[in-house]
Amino acid sequence: MKSKKILAPSILTADFSNLAQQIRSVELGGSDWIHCDIMDGKFVPNLTFGPVVVSSIRKITKLPIDAHLMIKDPDSLIEKFVQAGADWITVHQEEVVHLDRTLNLIHSLGAKAGVAINPSTPVASLSEIIHLADMILVMSVNPGFGGQKFIEYSYRKIEQLDKLRKENSADFLIQVDGGVGAGNIKKLCDTGCDVFVVGNAIFGKDNITASAVELKNLIS
Repeated sequence: MKSKKILAPSILTADFSNLAQQIRSVELGGSDWIHCDIMDGKFVPNLTFGPVVVSSIRKITKLPIDAHLMIKDPDSLIEKFVQAGADWITVHQEEVVHLDRTLNLIHSLGAKAGVAINPSTPVASLSEIIHLADMILVMSVNPGFGGQKFIEYSYRKIEQLDKLRKENSADFLIQVDGGVGAGNIKKLCDTGCDVFVVGNAIFGKDNITASAVELKNLIS
């Protein structure tokens, strides 16, 4: 599972008035997943969209949908996002009280389970549940808004996760989200990252397809 490097464009900065074409453009660029940033205006200071939009996205792409739930009480909405078509559900360690139970819930609904950690959250906080996680997401910006600058100590956290994975013969993917672009994606790849969430560095460019191709080539 870790041999293929995965480019996961985040539609947070896409043009929602032309979303079908924008998703088609990243598909043509060789992207592997579609990343959906779900924000409720409470866990993070921004409001995006919910299961209805994910359901609409499911109708226009066959790529796996990666739903990152930056919301309060994610347990109450996990089933709705799976029903809407999300293949991967990622919850935040900082918000989920009973993480073991939540990850098992995601699996019971037929989806892959991810855990995200904010910049200030240590990797060690996940040591007891790595056998339940299909993916661990390192937030390399403080969550809530696109276009932020990459936090440099995120490299160290990715290295720690990669070491934890090897020491425990675990098979979770390492994902990074925030400030990822052509200037750092290769270093992130070499550090141990498997899944690269990219927003502005794709959707903020004039040629979306060419931008996706460039980034995909850098991690291939």
